[in-house]
Amino acid sequence: MDEVIQVTQWLSSITPRKKAKLFFFTTHADAPSPMVGSNDVDTHEETQLPLATTVALHNFKNIDEFLKKKVNTFSCYNVIENEITKTDYEYLRFYSACKYLDVAPPFLDLEKISAIQNKFEMTDEERDYRLLLDSADLVLEKVCDSLKPAGVSQMWTALRQDRNLIRGVKTIDIIGFFVDPNPTGIKECLFFFIVRFLQKADKINRVNTNRLERLIAQCDESSSCEEGKTIDFIIDSLRFYPTELYPFGFCLIMCVIEGRDGAMQEIEKTMEISRHLGMITHTEKNPTKEAIELVKKELMKPKYQFYSSFTCWFMSHGDSNSMVLADGETIEREWFLTSFPDISTFQLKPKVFFMVSCRGANKFSLKGDEFEGQSATCDYYDIGSALVRNRMLDITDSVRDISYVQPMMDTLVAYSTILDHLSGRANTHGSIYVDRACVLMSENISRGRSLTEILEHLSQDLHEILQETMDEDRIVYKQACHYDSFFRKTLKLPYTRHPKEDVHSAPQ
Repeated sequence: MDEVIQVTQWLSSITPRKKAKLFFFTTHADAPSPMVGSNDVDTHEETQLPLATTVALHNFKNIDEFLKKKVNTFSCYNVIENEITKTDYEYLRFYSACKYLDVAPPFLDLEKISAIQNKFEMTDEERDYRLLLDSADLVLEKVCDSLKPAGVSQMWTALRQDRNLIRGVKTIDIIGFFVDPNPTGIKECLFFFIVRFLQKADKINRVNTNRLERLIAQCDESSSCEEGKTIDFIIDSLRFYPTELYPFGFCLIMCVIEGRDGAMQEIEKTMEISRHLGMITHTEKNPTKEAIELVKKELMKPKYQFYSSFTCWFMSHGDSNSMVLADGETIEREWFLTSFPDISTFQLKPKVFFMVSCRGANKFSLKGDEFEGQSATCDYYDIGSALVRNRMLDITDSVRDISYVQPMMDTLVAYSTILDHLSGRANTHGSIYVDRACVLMSENISRGRSLTEILEHLSQDLHEILQETMDEDRIVYKQACHYDSFFRKTLKLPYTRHPKEDVHSAPQ
């Protein structure tokens, strides 16, 4: 069959709502630029004009033309070895969006997709189409689904009233002030236009969503929310780090085995909980300084930008400032913690570090006969409240900026013990902190708990456990853990254990 006819039939089989979503996912706002092969096309026109004309004319002609153009580009594209191009990213995004929406064209060249994945050096686990979807876009899709056409229309009216923001933007004028979002697919096009416009204007990104939340907060709840949804529910969904679908993130496990009884148990436990959470995991046993540098270099590869989060377990002996490696060399804990968060592939994404080592030799000792022989070691205000808001300092958009970010932002560091104190371990099972952390995370999958809630529970649980030193004094003591957080959103554990779906992977 002629390719033009195939494309036409494919487009005619897609509903307007899915066309709007396919366009949205394909025109991902954070696509890397500049890239090899980029022709510096005006992305503002490419991503917003088709949406604007569709809303204004109630006609999907321009979106259809955009999708046809993409298909033709991919059809003629020759995969160049080694060099990763802008088209490579676009092809993967298009493929994953089609799979997610269940509109994959039968003529899509899966061999090309496999060749592109080879260029990204993707493992078998990483060839799951869900990795290629942008989790922030998936959250925005759910927000759109929670709003009625009237709600999106009210958001548009609120946006149009911000004259400083929309001044001189042609696509805004194309849509006009009054919009009828009720025809099928028009609500989605208008909402996605608002989102992409705010992203291009540097008003929102995957972490900073306050400007979008303020638009939603101005909607009338009775007419703007789908059944079972509320304004608060919709806004709350934007206040979590986007970690939708599989995988939950990338997990790096570094464990010094030499001279640490139970270290293999630590690795097994952390690998098991990582799999339960739906993470793709890499393990470094007995890491050296050279190995750590190689891992950092590896994480800078382009494929890691597809991950939604980063978690690192580092388990070793240590003191107040340093961690001891298997070869006897030491590394500064502060150096380790500040070098990883600066990796560009995980910028604006949650990064969690579990630092499991002693930070000194002090102990919170317990004295008394009753303890002998007891040991286990054998937005600061409610955005919906105008009354409160009016009494607060008026922070205008002109003094806000989301472009520049401190490297440590969106990072959480969890310590197995407090400064200058021991971190206890069992003879056969390794770190007690690791054991309890893995147990609590496993128990709280599907309960909607956030990571910080679990860490607070862990702090309570660990501090109840009586431990005993391994030396001849056999001192009974307690251990206190804590964490330092630079999070700007809440990180929730996934509701389900996400297995890898082989059936959705491109052919090898």
